[in-house]
Amino acid sequence: MQFFKKETHFDFMAKRKLAVVFSAILIIVSISSLVSRGLNFGLDFTGGTLLEVGYPQAVELAEIRKSLAAANYGDAIVQHFGTARDVLVRVAPREGVSTSEIGDSILKVLMESSNGEATMRRQEYVGPQVGDELRDDGGLAMIIALGCILVYVMMRFEWRFAVGSVAALIHDVLITLGCFALFQWDFDLTVMAAVLAVIGYSLNDTIVVFDRIRENFRRVRKGTSEEVVNTSLNQTLSRTIMTSLTTLLVVAAMFFMGGELIHAFSMALMVGILVGTYSSIYVASTTALALKISRTNLLVVEKEGADQENMV
Repeated sequence: MQFFKKETHFDFMAKRKLAVVFSAILIIVSISSLVSRGLNFGLDFTGGTLLEVGYPQAVELAEIRKSLAAANYGDAIVQHFGTARDVLVRVAPREGVSTSEIGDSILKVLMESSNGEATMRRQEYVGPQVGDELRDDGGLAMIIALGCILVYVMMRFEWRFAVGSVAALIHDVLITLGCFALFQWDFDLTVMAAVLAVIGYSLNDTIVVFDRIRENFRRVRKGTSEEVVNTSLNQTLSRTIMTSLTTLLVVAAMFFMGGELIHAFSMALMVGILVGTYSSIYVASTTALALKISRTNLLVVEKEGADQENMV
């Protein structure tokens, strides 16, 4: 804890060119993965068969997954629904096989593994059209969020800061999505929600940094723009590190102890937090510097005759 009480003097901006190259490589790899491999959309987007099965006593999901994997349904998503005796099974559509055949086949597997105790309670089919609508609506929500953020930061700060914040957010979203495309992790609605949460987290960190930069530009009379930005980053560094570490600890607990259902969600948050912390320091601030942000851009413009009004 003593480290966070000391004033740091890291020259962040001296490494900004190296950071630009590093970010460019990550973005190129991410875009290449998205184009060549694409996202591994889950059932929320692709559609599929959903079954609700009941048992007379509590069952272990691991045993159900093992039985389904042995029957060539290893991609099935299995989770408890309500109680430990109720199980929800979701399976992606398969070419040449009807939804009723898939449902009957899965029920047969579950009955055999439970000595006939499993009973079908509900069977539904989610078509791919619904999945397409969810995907398009989620992408539209992300674009609208970025647009609203651009307007908000431009009104509160200055247009150079607004461009820097949106550049950092696009950077974070692209790299997070690129990781899911590169490693083919399942991308479902929970991951979409996590990406939107990453936008909010990264923006919050960026706003804190920009607020300190604006304050120092108005307070410090001497020093270059690069020196003012470096000072501001060092002053907010302890807050940035502590916030990121505590958030990562919570997300890591979700990943390791929250069950398979939220693995993709927590993984997206972990990637987003790490990338968002980095982008707040290097992407957002570097972009503002590249746009020639200076003290004159942030001075408060006084109205003519303000002195006379105060004397009245």
